[in-house]
Amino acid sequence: MFPALETELKQQTLPDPYEDFMYHHLQYYGYFKAERGSLPNSATHQHVWKNNPRYLLSGSFGETADLIPDPLQKEKHLWPTCLSSTVHRQIEAVNRDSLMLSSPLLKSRQLLHDDLGEVNSRLREPRDLFAFFSSSGPLQAPRWPIECEVIKENIHHIEWVPPQPEYFYQPTGNEKVPEIVGEEKGTVVYQLDSVPTEDSYFTSSRVGGKRGIIKELAVTLQGPEDNTLLFESRFESGNLQKAVRVNTYEYELTLRTDLYTNKHTQWFYFRVQNTRKDVTYRFTIVNLLKPKSLYTIGMKPLMYSQLDASTHSIGWRREGDEIRYYRNNTEDGQQPFYCLTWTIQFPHDQDTCFFAHFYPYTYTDLQCFLLSVANSPVQSQFCKLRTLCTSLAGNTVYLLTITNPARTPQEAAAKKAVVLTARVHPGESNGSWIMKGFLDFILSNSPDAQLLRDIFIFKVVPMLNPDGVIVGNYRCSLAGRDLNRHYKTILKESFPCIWHTRNMIKRLLEEREVLLYCDLHGHSRKSNIFLYGCNNNDRKFWLHERVFPLMLSKNAPDKFSFHSCNFKVQKCKEGTGRVVMWRMGILNSYTMESTFGGSTLGNKRDTHFTPEDLKSLGYHVCDTLLDFCDPDRTKFMQCLAELKELLQQEIHKKFKELGQDMDLEGSWSDISLSDIESSTSGSDSSLSDGLPVHLLNTADEREKPGFTVSCSPKRNTNPSQEPAPDTKPNWSRNRYPATKGGRTTAVVYPSLHIYTYP
Repeated sequence: MFPALETELKQQTLPDPYEDFMYHHLQYYGYFKAERGSLPNSATHQHVWKNNPRYLLSGSFGETADLIPDPLQKEKHLWPTCLSSTVHRQIEAVNRDSLMLSSPLLKSRQLLHDDLGEVNSRLREPRDLFAFFSSSGPLQAPRWPIECEVIKENIHHIEWVPPQPEYFYQPTGNEKVPEIVGEEKGTVVYQLDSVPTEDSYFTSSRVGGKRGIIKELAVTLQGPEDNTLLFESRFESGNLQKAVRVNTYEYELTLRTDLYTNKHTQWFYFRVQNTRKDVTYRFTIVNLLKPKSLYTIGMKPLMYSQLDASTHSIGWRREGDEIRYYRNNTEDGQQPFYCLTWTIQFPHDQDTCFFAHFYPYTYTDLQCFLLSVANSPVQSQFCKLRTLCTSLAGNTVYLLTITNPARTPQEAAAKKAVVLTARVHPGESNGSWIMKGFLDFILSNSPDAQLLRDIFIFKVVPMLNPDGVIVGNYRCSLAGRDLNRHYKTILKESFPCIWHTRNMIKRLLEEREVLLYCDLHGHSRKSNIFLYGCNNNDRKFWLHERVFPLMLSKNAPDKFSFHSCNFKVQKCKEGTGRVVMWRMGILNSYTMESTFGGSTLGNKRDTHFTPEDLKSLGYHVCDTLLDFCDPDRTKFMQCLAELKELLQQEIHKKFKELGQDMDLEGSWSDISLSDIESSTSGSDSSLSDGLPVHLLNTADEREKPGFTVSCSPKRNTNPSQEPAPDTKPNWSRNRYPATKGGRTTAVVYPSLHIYTYP
């Protein structure tokens, strides 16, 4: 607006005291030898940063006044923009030391003040807090450990809904059990050079991972007749360590363990090229660690053909024949390995295909979704995006606050909170698809979604472990530990994502009631979708923690199994998000487990779940929240009565098994629920590994935690024993008639959000 003055400022900018100090400090210790003129002066570049479109964010990220300041009307920097050259010369003549003590012109550039130089100073928001996206700029590139090679290709898959149900493979009992040959008799056609194991620990990261030229790990084809498959997994969420060709069309595959560990092999996601159609290939993964798997009852791997996607808009689909899950008998005296083998015929010659354990959902996928929300003029009015923290590798952990603007401060203060999180276990991408469905609905213009935003504040952390997701881990972070066993941690620097999540919820509880906490997971050994909760010992709220799961089973009877839910708190689960939040005071604190396979219920029996099925469960969570909070308590009391009846039956069953016959009238409700309930059957649990890897060498051996509590399953998990699902009750859909009746169109009110990020 005043170009002459801006030019004068650039020519006569005062030296910055901090940068002047750092210049001499670095020069003294020999770290900087350049000329002084080559040092950039941040005061000069202040205006450039402030007006850089990469950092100018829309209202979706917070109060507009904080993020897009008008330099003349809202706020201005302490460095003057309208001083005459005479004043500049006078200032330069003053002794620098006295300036540092007395001149208002050399205060921190983090301070802002209003138009006329009033003393009502305040701190500028930290830059990294809001520098997420720009409609004209690129997404934040994922940061990788410096040991990881990453190919320079963007991997993208289309979403697609199969037109027909995808049924489980029906085992015949005659499936071939291939003998493991190994690289001694086979030919290695793909192998990662260096994989960080338990003997090392994470030190640093960078965009693009390892520096230098990316090696070609796949074999070199000898000509057009060479039919060797070309493997690759060095992309986001990819996981394959080695491929050995043991026959013309047969390959043995070794998965990479979670980085900085020697275990947790379950998630796989890799690419093959140079395919041939109309021939049968066999793939055998040789180093799986779980003795039980849904593959034993017919779950199929996922395959994606790039030619089918580009020509027919066909995406991921379940494929595979002769599927067998069995124990690997070539173990070397250590932990036993298990194998998954399947055969397949590729649909095209010279195609590029992908295989995966489940539908991938990457960190970049999440950022693309959040960018669309940020750029939406409607959704950005009630969805505010924040940085909860950054991960060990420096990737942003996002926090969404979703609520309609309140009309009064009293209305804002009266709102209860709901907290949802996902992907603490990176290989459980099921959680991201449920989260996607939840967010799609709660951000929509549906009357029910608007009502939920009116009465709740939603705090959502859609990806708790972005580092693990990026590198293709199954369970751990870059600390080499299962984060869902460390929610009680005081090691903020080692477990920043869950430390900040717990702290955010703690602060939220100080200002309002948190009605529900739910952490979204995936499950590799049980079918359907179900919840793990915590038994409440307060007789006033006896069985209340089971009402929400029962309601959810009635709203999604072909997907959600109340019979599979469990509410026992085991000692080895004390560090989980579910138990920690419950002990902090959240009565309805849950882990939602979604199968990697499919349903045994209703119309979806014996079929695989698709992303659309999981996204629909996200909608049903919203639907059930309204039922759960309906002022008409008929549904709540109906479910509570049903729960008491179910519990009575379970108690009678237990006594019958013990050969006892008791009259429980009047006293049965005093029996501890923990005494009659088994452990979380089939839970994908891992014991806490103690301190993060990088601290093990320096810790006193006597202070190392010895976690020896068993979490072995006790209940029969045979899906054939699942009871017939309840039919969806004919519940009235007229929710909050008085409230909704008075609501016409969505009116824009002044924003009144209480942010509780650390």
